[in-house]
Amino acid sequence: MRKLVYILILSFAVLLTTGCSLEISFPTSSDSANISSSVSSSSSSSSSSTDSSSSTEKDGFYSDLTYYALANGKKGEELKSSLHDIISKHSVLSYSEVWDALKYTDEAPDDTTSVLLLYQGVNRKKSANGGNTGQWNREHVWAKSHGNFGTSNGPGTDIHHLRATDVKTNSDRGNLDFDNCTTFYDSYGNKRDTGRAFEPRDEVKGDIARMLFYMAVRYEAGDRVDLELNDNVNNGTAPYMGRLSVLLEWNLLDPVDDYEMRRNERIYEVQGNRNPFIDDMNACYYIWSV
Repeated sequence: MRKLVYILILSFAVLLTTGCSLEISFPTSSDSANISSSVSSSSSSSSSSTDSSSSTEKDGFYSDLTYYALANGKKGEELKSSLHDIISKHSVLSYSEVWDALKYTDEAPDDTTSVLLLYQGVNRKKSANGGNTGQWNREHVWAKSHGNFGTSNGPGTDIHHLRATDVKTNSDRGNLDFDNCTTFYDSYGNKRDTGRAFEPRDEVKGDIARMLFYMAVRYEAGDRVDLELNDNVNNGTAPYMGRLSVLLEWNLLDPVDDYEMRRNERIYEVQGNRNPFIDDMNACYYIWSV
């Protein structure tokens, strides 16, 4: 499987270096039914996050043909810049407002009184939020020390990368970069090489990758912080997260599913912008290569 993934990634890189004219295939309203069907089909036959409501119920981008208009036909830095201009127009939440936002965006698909925990894939009552063992809190998937933005309005409160997470797991992951690891952390399939990197369970590997792709495009020079992906771990307080080559692999191993699409729609309602790497999971290969 890994060999196949690298072949697919290499194929994208070859296209980009041969000078071919490429166009990001962001969906149009006439495509939406086919896209929803194909994504739902792939999510039922591969490792992916817990299913949610039917993707045909979604609004927003799939009926708004103008959202990604400035990005079509572009690649590389030009595409990255265009997507930044598009997704940087949104409401900014306070850190306290994130609690209620996550109770909506991360709501469990089978229980409206619970959130779905990112790393465990199990439900926890919305009311059990806080900082104690057995509760859930606000995980910064892009570690907030990587760029030292903390909980400041903007990158520190952007719900595209803030997730409902078990308090202990959030603490144990800390500010580790993401990479393939060797040591199992828990019975849910997460792994952690202490002091080096964290590897989430297979069902959310793509989710993690696409959240980090979003952050690296949303926050650029001139913003509160300029965030970038690299192919390293142990990035410390530098505004970098890795490992890029592994994230590009995880993006293919764990395709977008209904729960991830529903979450993107709900963030669009609350915050007013979208994650373009959920709307088209191939877009990352037109920006980054390994």
